Amino acid sequence: MKRAVVLALLFVGLAASARAADQVIFVVRHAERADQPAAPMASQGTIPNDPPLSEAGNARAAKLAAMLASADIKHIFTTEFKRTRQTAAPLADKTKVQAVMSATRDPAVLIEAVHKTTGNVLIVGHSNTVPDLLKRLGIKQAITIADNEYDNLFVVVRRAGGEPTLVRLRY
Repeated sequence: MKRAVVLALLFVGLAASARAADQVIFVVRHAERADQPAAPMASQGTIPNDPPLSEAGNARAAKLAAMLASADIKHIFTTEFKRTRQTAAPLADKTKVQAVMSATRDPAVLIEAVHKTTGNVLIVGHSNTVPDLLKRLGIKQAITIADNEYDNLFVVVRRAGGEPTLVRLRY
């Protein structure tokens, strides 16, 4: 619990210390997903391979919301997949910020939307999309996320007229 409090204070400090022209973008992979259920029928209208969060995933999503509740998040972006929407939902509920879905297959549209926003942002992606999103946000270092890693929290600070900086944390 102490670690979570320290991390929460760090996040709030990062977000609060940013100058008015700066933007803090929090990027996470979705929380732990439930075991894959049987493939859905096409008539159900669901996305194949779209499992919900597991109990541990719901707990991690709640922890993320608690940690970012005071980070002055103005925009939340998810993919079309249930697990990203469910990861963002507790923070969206707490902050009254409506999450916007963006198609996984078109990251350029998402990055363009982020660049047009003002204020701090949360992006919830996937292990295979988060590294590309960070690169598109101007981060030069190579990022990899293992299939079993759900605790990465990437904090990108975009400074007006300067290079973005990255802090990689675990929560």
